[in-house]
Amino acid sequence: MDKSTRNNAFIQWLSPINKELFDNQIQKHQLDYYTKKLFMKPFVSLLLHAQLHETESLHAISDGLFSEELQESIKLHSISTSQLGRKLSGVPTSFFQELFLDLVSQIHENTHFNIRRKMTTPLKIIDSSTLPLNLKNHQWAEFRKTKSGVKLHLRLVFMDKGLSYPDQAVITNAKEHDRGQLEVLVDDQSCMYVFDRGYLDYERFDRMTDEGYFFVSRLRKNAVVRILESFPIQPESTVLSDEMVLIGTTQNRSENVFRRLKLLDTKGNELTILTNRFDLNADEIAEIYKSRWAIELFFKWMKQHLSIKKFYGNSEQAVHNQVYIAMIVYCLNVLAQINTQSNRSYLQISRYLKASLWKPAYIWLRKIEKRGVP
Repeated sequence: MDKSTRNNAFIQWLSPINKELFDNQIQKHQLDYYTKKLFMKPFVSLLLHAQLHETESLHAISDGLFSEELQESIKLHSISTSQLGRKLSGVPTSFFQELFLDLVSQIHENTHFNIRRKMTTPLKIIDSSTLPLNLKNHQWAEFRKTKSGVKLHLRLVFMDKGLSYPDQAVITNAKEHDRGQLEVLVDDQSCMYVFDRGYLDYERFDRMTDEGYFFVSRLRKNAVVRILESFPIQPESTVLSDEMVLIGTTQNRSENVFRRLKLLDTKGNELTILTNRFDLNADEIAEIYKSRWAIELFFKWMKQHLSIKKFYGNSEQAVHNQVYIAMIVYCLNVLAQINTQSNRSYLQISRYLKASLWKPAYIWLRKIEKRGVP
């Protein structure tokens, strides 16, 4: 990017958002009809700016428009908290979901995902995280006598060199069980799925195996198994045992044979792993399961840096919208890293962006790109 770039860093960061898709979604849902002031373009830009800066409330977002640079950038000079709240609750979640999925498709394209899935078996990690809500303000999401919450069921694409990104999400009430979401999140036979014991479903494991899906899952220590064969373990391996097994009781037993491994995690705790892959060695299976740390890091990032400890709105639609806005922010940072071939972390990219937000884009890009000075 040369010095003639007219965009500031903020506009450059937003540039991967598909303008044609954005406008089509506005038209489809008639989101700017009868609007006098808060049109969708400045509204979405303002929300993304708020997520980037971890702004804690709609009041703080409204007050933040005092910034002349922000006013000039999004072409909005003031807006009330009530207008922001009504708009956030009124926009269908599918609007933000479509923007998110389009950014995912760009990441797929820029990382040659469709080529890789023909040559290798990409890893997709599935897990969920409960996002707590105030019971008084969110009674629609009650899941305990004193608590409310929603659960984000997420699928994360895991790649080498630390690159990972969400490519599918389902938001449910927190009381919904994890395993019911496998039907939605497992849809590509060319990938390997990794998930925790919350998704245990022997019948589903049989169907996945019959349909040609590969998986690695945590298995409960007290699971009923019948050992059919034991495999040798390599010296100095972290794997303690490797066996072919049938799982379940006589009344509810799997039809397929599976592979059970016991191994030690980095803290010395024993884990029991189940998979339907017999073509990889035990240590390779163990490493695949350990890739789960990537989704834990994502949830940690999301809760710490994307301002969803406190939600802006009380309605179900407002809460769901904010979750997707947070994931859009994450994907924009991923694309910034990919497009500049940067070795900076997403957190560093975000910090440099905030420090140079209203400066010419080339200043931010030069700082984060691969040849940038540490």
